Amino acid sequence: MTPEPVTPAGPETEAELIARAQAGDMDAFEDLVMAHADRLFAVLLRMTGSPDEAGDLAQEVLLRAWRGIGRFRGGSSFFTWLYRIAMNEATRSRQRAARRPPSVPLGEPGASALDVPAPARDEPGPQAEQRELRDALARALASLPPAYRAAIVLRDIEGLSTREAAEITGVSEAAFKSRLHQARLKVRAAVGDAVLLGAG
Repeated sequence: MTPEPVTPAGPETEAELIARAQAGDMDAFEDLVMAHADRLFAVLLRMTGSPDEAGDLAQEVLLRAWRGIGRFRGGSSFFTWLYRIAMNEATRSRQRAARRPPSVPLGEPGASALDVPAPARDEPGPQAEQRELRDALARALASLPPAYRAAIVLRDIEGLSTREAAEITGVSEAAFKSRLHQARLKVRAAVGDAVLLGAG
């Protein structure tokens, strides 16, 4: 008798992993979140400007996601659901920080959220200008209210669609577009001011 051919098991679908995670399978949950871990950290870093804070928040996001996975109903993708938790945690963190009296001077320490520091060397004019522009953009982003910062990060940096970004932030597409427009205006004004001051 010829044995039945064995069909190799393919990778599990997201829905299958979610079902296993909801049944208490931590390995399935880890497989789910690992697909988004790098992007999750990048978003939190851009929202906070601090690698340490982004790492702490990422842990909190994953803990909340694990505790809440049983309530996930699939109305959105797992990615969208996870990022919504991340944006909520980042916003709460910013609000807590705003209520605390500042203990360090504002300025340069948080200015590197959007770029990797360049190696120390004499920079030609165009490179120095590019670095000044990146620094100005980072400072402008850090100065935005959390809701506006989230709009820029999700739409312009992460490249999500307006629909996805609106769903993550919990507002209508029209409200998100308005918020994004205001955020872009503020960033352009801040960067323009910074460039003008640098040229002075």
